[in-house]
Amino acid sequence: MRVFVTGASGHLGSAVVPELLEAGHHVTGLARSDASAAVIKELGADVRRGDFTDLDGLREAAAEADAVIHLAFNHDTLAAGGFADAAATDHTVVRALGDALAGTGKALVGVGFKPTGIEAVDATINANPRSATARMLAELANEGVRSVLVGVPPVVHSVRDRHGFVPTLIGIARSTGVSGYLGDGSNLWPAAHALDVGRLYRLALEKAPAGAQVHAATEEGVPVREIAEAIARHLGVPAVSIPAQRAEEHFGFFATFAGMNLTMPNAGTRRLLGWDPVHPGLLADLEEGHYFTTG
Repeated sequence: MRVFVTGASGHLGSAVVPELLEAGHHVTGLARSDASAAVIKELGADVRRGDFTDLDGLREAAAEADAVIHLAFNHDTLAAGGFADAAATDHTVVRALGDALAGTGKALVGVGFKPTGIEAVDATINANPRSATARMLAELANEGVRSVLVGVPPVVHSVRDRHGFVPTLIGIARSTGVSGYLGDGSNLWPAAHALDVGRLYRLALEKAPAGAQVHAATEEGVPVREIAEAIARHLGVPAVSIPAQRAEEHFGFFATFAGMNLTMPNAGTRRLLGWDPVHPGLLADLEEGHYFTTG
């Protein structure tokens, strides 16, 4: 298939694109800068220059492709405290891609979660500003699009991870002198190695039916205290409980994410796609030490 990939030069894209190419797909990646274009070329894909402000260009690229994988998100705006603004932009982009694919039966694979019917879980899903986009993407299945929602875990780890949950926690620990976790740290973060997620995206593109929800977590939930303690050992700082009233002071924009408590069962996804993750878990990857060689 000819696959158009947004976010092709990012952490996740750097795992998805090679997986697609190895399986024989032809990949074109969206690049908004010379640096992004260079990364995409190095991965072996073709480059299409553009950004999220060029909706006509996005529609054209989607229409020319056999499938679209949408990975890009404005993380710079997110880190500056503009999560809602970044989510609103993403909503507009997904709508444009969906319009281009409507009635074609072509695949649009994006990020998000469908409601589960479990009140506590759905409250967490709905609190995320990206939930409206996920609902819209799921509904594209009724517009003749083979839309697939990939529940990407909050922690996707690998040697290429520079801006995710783990590097953020490490940066906070370095700047504050302590590796912090909220309360007793028993809250859970689902996790997966980027290479396992890359393979899941390829399988979802090839096999998942319209309207499918798949979960990309290889570990359904890792206690945040254990993550903080691993970081503390490597940095030589104490692991410390941060009370809720000091969360924003200590974690800054990351305070909301620090308290996230979520599990992501993956048995259904394994059965549906024949997905068999093989790469190291989060704590094992932390012990490799590559997260602590820079910064």
